Amino acid sequence: MPTIVLHDLTLGYDRHPAVHHLSATIAAGSLTAVVGPNGAGKSTLLKGIMGTLPPLTGHIVRDRTRIAYLPQQAEIDRSFPIAVHELVAMGLWAGIGPFGRVTATHRDLIAKALAAVGLTGFERRSIAALSGGQLQRVLFARVLLQDAQVILLDEPFTAIDARTAADLLAIVRRWHDEGRTVVAVLHDMDTVRAQFPETMIVARELIAHGPTRLALTAANLLRARQMCESFDDAAPVCDVPAKGAAA
Repeated sequence: MPTIVLHDLTLGYDRHPAVHHLSATIAAGSLTAVVGPNGAGKSTLLKGIMGTLPPLTGHIVRDRTRIAYLPQQAEIDRSFPIAVHELVAMGLWAGIGPFGRVTATHRDLIAKALAAVGLTGFERRSIAALSGGQLQRVLFARVLLQDAQVILLDEPFTAIDARTAADLLAIVRRWHDEGRTVVAVLHDMDTVRAQFPETMIVARELIAHGPTRLALTAANLLRARQMCESFDDAAPVCDVPAKGAAA
Protein backbone atom coordinates (compact mmCIF):
# COMPACT_ATOMS: atom_id res chain seq x y z
CA MET A 1 0.00 0.00 0.00
CA PRO A 2 1.23 3.55 -0.68
CA THR A 3 2.35 5.56 2.29
CA ILE A 4 0.97 8.93 1.17
CA VAL A 5 -1.83 9.70 -1.28
CA LEU A 6 -2.63 13.31 -2.16
CA HIS A 7 -6.06 13.66 -3.76
CA ASP A 8 -7.14 16.97 -5.32
CA LEU A 9 -5.20 18.72 -2.57
CA THR A 10 -5.38 22.47 -2.13
CA LEU A 11 -3.46 24.05 0.75
CA GLY A 12 -3.25 27.70 1.63
CA TYR A 13 -3.60 30.47 4.14
CA ASP A 14 -6.81 32.47 4.68
CA ARG A 15 -8.23 30.37 1.81
CA HIS A 16 -5.66 31.76 -0.64
CA PRO A 17 -4.07 28.72 -2.32
CA ALA A 18 -0.37 27.96 -2.03
CA VAL A 19 -0.74 24.42 -3.41
CA HIS A 20 -3.54 24.05 -5.91
CA HIS A 21 -5.50 20.84 -6.76
CA LEU A 22 -2.52 18.51 -6.47
CA SER A 23 -2.90 14.75 -6.80
CA ALA A 24 0.01 12.32 -6.39
CA THR A 25 1.03 9.07 -4.72
CA ILE A 26 4.26 8.73 -2.75
CA ALA A 27 5.07 5.04 -2.43
CA ALA A 28 6.16 3.41 0.81
CA GLY A 29 9.94 3.30 1.15
CA SER A 30 10.57 5.84 -1.59
CA LEU A 31 13.17 8.60 -1.51
CA THR A 32 11.58 11.67 -3.10
CA ALA A 33 12.90 15.17 -3.75
CA VAL A 34 10.40 18.04 -3.93
CA VAL A 35 11.73 20.84 -6.13
CA GLY A 36 10.43 24.04 -7.64
CA PRO A 37 11.00 27.81 -7.62
CA ASN A 38 10.88 29.90 -4.47
CA GLY A 39 7.28 30.42 -3.43
CA ALA A 40 6.14 27.27 -5.24
CA GLY A 41 4.41 25.79 -2.19
CA LYS A 42 7.01 23.13 -1.36
CA SER A 43 7.20 23.83 2.38
CA THR A 44 3.43 24.25 2.50
CA LEU A 45 3.06 20.79 0.95
CA LEU A 46 5.23 19.23 3.68
CA LYS A 47 3.17 20.91 6.38
CA GLY A 48 0.02 19.53 4.77
CA ILE A 49 1.44 16.01 4.74
CA MET A 50 2.58 16.45 8.34
CA GLY A 51 -0.97 17.43 9.30
CA THR A 52 -0.20 20.87 10.72
CA LEU A 53 -1.97 22.63 7.83
CA PRO A 54 -5.48 21.32 7.02
CA PRO A 55 -6.53 21.11 3.35
CA LEU A 56 -8.76 23.76 1.83
CA THR A 57 -10.01 21.12 -0.60
CA GLY A 58 -9.21 17.48 -1.21
CA HIS A 59 -7.60 15.17 1.29
CA ILE A 60 -4.46 13.28 2.25
CA VAL A 61 -4.41 9.55 2.95
CA ARG A 62 -1.54 8.34 5.14
CA ASP A 63 -0.64 5.08 6.78
CA ARG A 64 -1.18 5.15 10.53
CA THR A 65 2.47 5.59 11.27
CA ARG A 66 4.69 8.12 12.99
CA ILE A 67 5.91 11.07 10.90
CA ALA A 68 9.08 13.02 11.67
CA TYR A 69 9.51 16.56 10.38
CA LEU A 70 12.71 18.59 10.07
CA PRO A 71 11.88 22.29 9.60
CA GLN A 72 13.95 24.97 7.93
CA GLN A 73 16.53 26.49 10.27
CA ALA A 74 14.75 29.84 9.96
CA GLU A 75 11.89 28.37 11.99
CA ILE A 76 14.18 27.66 14.97
CA ASP A 77 14.48 30.47 17.53
CA ARG A 78 18.20 30.29 18.26
CA SER A 79 17.90 32.91 21.01
CA PHE A 80 15.74 30.56 23.10
CA PRO A 81 17.79 29.38 26.11
CA ILE A 82 17.95 25.66 25.44
CA ALA A 83 20.87 23.24 25.40
CA VAL A 84 21.66 20.77 22.63
CA HIS A 85 20.60 17.73 24.66
CA GLU A 86 17.25 19.35 25.47
CA LEU A 87 16.50 20.09 21.82
CA VAL A 88 17.43 16.55 20.79
CA ALA A 89 15.32 15.12 23.63
CA MET A 90 12.23 16.59 21.97
CA GLY A 91 12.49 13.65 19.59
CA LEU A 92 11.35 11.46 22.50
CA TRP A 93 8.08 13.33 23.07
CA ALA A 94 5.97 10.86 21.09
CA GLY A 95 6.98 8.17 23.57
CA ILE A 96 7.23 10.01 26.90
CA GLY A 97 5.27 13.23 26.34
CA PRO A 98 6.61 16.80 26.63
CA PHE A 99 6.70 16.60 30.43
CA GLY A 100 7.87 12.99 30.76
CA ARG A 101 10.94 12.15 32.79
CA VAL A 102 14.15 11.63 30.82
CA THR A 103 15.71 8.46 32.19
CA ALA A 104 19.24 7.10 31.97
CA THR A 105 18.09 4.99 29.04
CA HIS A 106 16.82 8.09 27.27
CA ARG A 107 20.08 9.93 27.95
CA ASP A 108 21.93 7.03 26.36
CA LEU A 109 19.71 7.29 23.28
CA ILE A 110 20.40 11.04 23.09
CA ALA A 111 24.15 10.40 23.32
CA LYS A 112 23.97 7.81 20.53
CA ALA A 113 21.98 10.17 18.31
CA LEU A 114 24.53 12.94 18.82
CA ALA A 115 27.35 10.52 18.10
CA ALA A 116 25.60 9.49 14.88
CA VAL A 117 25.68 13.11 13.67
CA GLY A 118 29.22 13.78 14.89
CA LEU A 119 28.42 15.96 17.91
CA THR A 120 29.62 13.92 20.88
CA GLY A 121 30.52 16.34 23.67
CA PHE A 122 28.09 19.05 22.57
CA GLU A 123 25.30 17.98 24.94
CA ARG A 124 25.47 21.01 27.25
CA ARG A 125 26.23 23.63 24.65
CA SER A 126 23.59 26.30 24.01
CA ILE A 127 22.04 26.17 20.56
CA ALA A 128 22.82 29.90 20.26
CA ALA A 129 26.53 28.99 20.23
CA LEU A 130 26.24 26.55 17.32
CA SER A 131 27.19 27.14 13.72
CA GLY A 132 24.57 26.57 11.03
CA GLY A 133 26.02 23.18 10.21
CA GLN A 134 26.13 22.13 13.86
CA LEU A 135 22.51 23.17 14.40
CA GLN A 136 21.47 21.12 11.37
CA ARG A 137 23.26 18.09 12.83
CA VAL A 138 21.32 18.62 16.07
CA LEU A 139 18.02 18.73 14.18
CA PHE A 140 18.93 15.48 12.42
CA ALA A 141 19.72 13.91 15.81
CA ARG A 142 16.23 14.89 16.99
CA VAL A 143 14.72 13.19 13.93
CA LEU A 144 16.81 10.08 14.61
CA LEU A 145 15.25 9.78 18.06
CA GLN A 146 11.73 9.91 16.61
CA ASP A 147 12.37 6.61 14.79
CA ALA A 148 9.61 7.41 12.28
CA GLN A 149 8.67 5.48 9.17
CA VAL A 150 7.91 8.68 7.26
CA ILE A 151 10.48 11.50 7.35
CA LEU A 152 9.85 14.98 5.92
CA LEU A 153 12.88 17.25 5.47
CA ASP A 154 12.52 20.92 4.56
CA GLU A 155 15.72 22.17 2.90
CA PRO A 156 18.01 19.88 4.93
CA PHE A 157 21.22 20.80 3.10
CA THR A 158 20.77 24.56 2.65
CA ALA A 159 23.40 26.97 4.03
CA ILE A 160 25.68 24.29 5.51
CA ASP A 161 29.21 23.28 4.63
CA ALA A 162 29.98 20.49 2.18
CA ARG A 163 31.25 18.04 4.82
CA THR A 164 28.12 18.44 6.96
CA ALA A 165 25.91 18.04 3.88
CA ALA A 166 27.74 14.81 2.96
CA ASP A 167 27.44 13.43 6.50
CA LEU A 168 23.71 14.21 6.70
CA LEU A 169 23.09 12.86 3.22
CA ALA A 170 24.61 9.57 4.38
CA ILE A 171 21.98 9.46 7.14
CA VAL A 172 19.23 10.08 4.58
CA ARG A 173 20.53 7.20 2.45
CA ARG A 174 20.57 4.96 5.52
CA TRP A 175 16.94 5.80 6.25
CA HIS A 176 16.10 4.86 2.67
CA ASP A 177 18.05 1.60 2.96
CA GLU A 178 16.00 0.80 6.08
CA GLY A 179 12.78 1.09 4.06
CA ARG A 180 11.65 4.42 5.49
CA THR A 181 9.80 6.91 3.30
CA VAL A 182 11.77 10.14 2.93
CA VAL A 183 10.47 13.32 1.27
CA ALA A 184 12.88 16.27 1.08
CA VAL A 185 12.56 19.81 -0.25
CA LEU A 186 15.76 20.52 -2.17
CA HIS A 187 17.28 23.23 -4.36
CA ASP A 188 20.50 21.58 -5.58
CA MET A 189 19.56 19.77 -8.79
CA ASP A 190 22.90 17.93 -8.89
CA THR A 191 22.14 16.38 -5.50
CA VAL A 192 18.64 15.47 -6.65
CA ARG A 193 19.91 13.76 -9.80
CA ALA A 194 22.68 11.89 -8.00
CA GLN A 195 20.93 10.85 -4.78
CA PHE A 196 17.11 10.94 -5.11
CA PRO A 197 15.42 8.28 -7.28
CA GLU A 198 12.05 10.10 -7.33
CA THR A 199 11.30 13.76 -7.94
CA MET A 200 8.16 15.88 -7.59
CA ILE A 201 8.22 19.30 -9.26
CA VAL A 202 5.76 21.73 -7.72
CA ALA A 203 4.84 25.22 -8.89
CA ARG A 204 1.65 25.85 -6.94
CA GLU A 205 0.34 22.81 -8.83
CA LEU A 206 2.00 19.56 -9.80
CA ILE A 207 4.29 19.90 -12.83
CA ALA A 208 5.83 16.41 -12.83
CA HIS A 209 6.25 13.42 -10.53
CA GLY A 210 8.09 10.18 -11.11
CA PRO A 211 11.59 8.79 -11.65
CA THR A 212 14.07 11.65 -11.46
CA ARG A 213 15.58 10.96 -14.89
CA LEU A 214 12.12 11.47 -16.44
CA ALA A 215 10.66 14.19 -14.22
CA LEU A 216 13.65 16.48 -13.74
CA THR A 217 13.95 17.87 -17.26
CA ALA A 218 14.84 21.35 -18.44
CA ALA A 219 11.37 21.69 -19.98
CA ASN A 220 9.62 20.83 -16.71
CA LEU A 221 11.82 23.20 -14.70
CA LEU A 222 11.12 26.01 -17.18
CA ARG A 223 7.39 25.35 -16.98
CA ALA A 224 7.57 25.43 -13.18
CA ARG A 225 9.32 28.80 -13.22
CA GLN A 226 6.80 30.23 -15.66
CA MET A 227 3.90 28.96 -13.57
CA CYS A 228 5.22 30.66 -10.42
CA GLU A 229 5.97 33.90 -12.24
CA SER A 230 2.41 34.09 -13.56
CA PHE A 231 0.72 33.24 -10.25
CA ASP A 232 -1.15 36.13 -8.64
CA ASP A 233 -0.65 36.19 -4.86
CA ALA A 234 -3.57 38.63 -4.58
CA ALA A 235 -5.95 36.20 -6.30
CA PRO A 236 -9.33 35.65 -4.64
CA VAL A 237 -10.14 32.66 -2.47
CA CYS A 238 -9.78 29.25 -4.06
CA ASP A 239 -13.03 28.40 -5.84
CA VAL A 240 -11.69 26.77 -9.02
CA PRO A 241 -13.09 23.25 -9.42
CA ALA A 242 -10.74 20.30 -9.74
CA LYS A 243 -9.91 19.08 -13.21
CA GLY A 244 -12.73 16.96 -14.50
CA ALA A 245 -15.24 18.32 -12.00
CA ALA A 246 -18.56 19.72 -13.14
CA ALA A 247 -18.58 23.43 -13.77
